[in-house]
Amino acid sequence: VTKSKCHWFCIKISLHPWYNMRCSREHKKHKDKNWNMNGFTSIEDAREYFSKDRFATDNAITLEELDEEHSLCSMQIGSGHRNAYGGVMGGAIFTLADFAFAALTNGRENVTVAQQVSINFLSAPKGSRLFAKAVYRKNGRSSCVVTVEVGDDTGRDIALFTGTGFKMKQG
Repeated sequence: VTKSKCHWFCIKISLHPWYNMRCSREHKKHKDKNWNMNGFTSIEDAREYFSKDRFATDNAITLEELDEEHSLCSMQIGSGHRNAYGGVMGGAIFTLADFAFAALTNGRENVTVAQQVSINFLSAPKGSRLFAKAVYRKNGRSSCVVTVEVGDDTGRDIALFTGTGFKMKQG
């Protein structure tokens, strides 16, 4: 099992009771860290802050995990996310990836805006829930580059999002 496969497996099972038994030791370390990510005191504090992102919350997007290295968000697919053909709208997938990017790069102490983003759609979702994991590729003084992998609860790779952010305010 490769590291990335392990993390997707951990993402898929993180919402199930057997998560702690099956998850890799490295991933467990992230869950046990002391909090102070971008000025947040807890995951609940971060969720409260991002609840003001009405477009994301109105589209059933949830912040699952956040630390200095990654954010993990999910979206339960509903009828409002579907196009006329019955597939999941590309805009819904993009919104989930963009929110994961925002959760990682913004906070009470930092304001980052996207300068450029791109998304490659890899396959159509088959599951009922999407996950987006954002990680820094570069986290510099005035800019950052973040990749976001989007997958579904069946393990399919759905999209790859790359975003460049400009840091407007730093705490």
